[in-house]
Amino acid sequence: MGFSMSSLMQIHEIRLKNTRDLMKKSGLSRTDFAEKVGLSYNLLSQYIGKNPTKNIGDETALKIEEAFGKPKGFLDQASAVNISLDEASQSEKLTEMTPVSNVRPSRRKLRKIPVLDFVQAGIWREVVYDGVHPKDETYTSYEGKDPNAVFSLEIDGLSMAPEFMPGDEIVVDAALDPKPGSLVVAQEIQHGVAMTTFKKYRVVGVNEHGVDIIELVPLNPDFPTYNSSQIEISIIGVVVQHHKDFKY
Repeated sequence: MGFSMSSLMQIHEIRLKNTRDLMKKSGLSRTDFAEKVGLSYNLLSQYIGKNPTKNIGDETALKIEEAFGKPKGFLDQASAVNISLDEASQSEKLTEMTPVSNVRPSRRKLRKIPVLDFVQAGIWREVVYDGVHPKDETYTSYEGKDPNAVFSLEIDGLSMAPEFMPGDEIVVDAALDPKPGSLVVAQEIQHGVAMTTFKKYRVVGVNEHGVDIIELVPLNPDFPTYNSSQIEISIIGVVVQHHKDFKY
């Protein structure tokens, strides 16, 4: 029976796919598979290697079929590997592709840090952390220069909504200096009472002493912006991570 060039190419692809599939299902190594079929390892590699240089002809196909007790023409059947002639070319390409995933196991180590209860976004409030007894403990993969300067805070206001919502946790590094655009935890001290907030850090100018004039800007436009030319502001730390729960 004669075949067109197109048909021969399709048969070649199907034989290649079926032979690879047969070897995989047999559990044999390429060396053992070659020995069972009666081919040299190098010749088998030319037929079914990553970049085949030879087509599986009628004689070789028959050898493979007989070695595994398959009927004549088994390797020519697209149904043998559950593909059609039209899908053969695409299936061949897929077998050569490395599986792709958009996730991978994290190699970061977790370490314990304190959770401090002293942020209310949008409203200055008294610090309740006494420097000795944290509210709780949590874990982070963040590694700063000074492990003792890293802590976590729980958001309980809406000035940074919708990106940061009540109940979310942020990880803060007190050893970092803020840059324009950084998210920061800052405080104002009046009469020995420290009031804290969580905002976006923005530099708007320089005063007569050459010191930056900064603003603490909420992400929620319904809340006020604080300016260092109007109140005394000191930066506690820079936010480096955001932990939140997703609705289920």
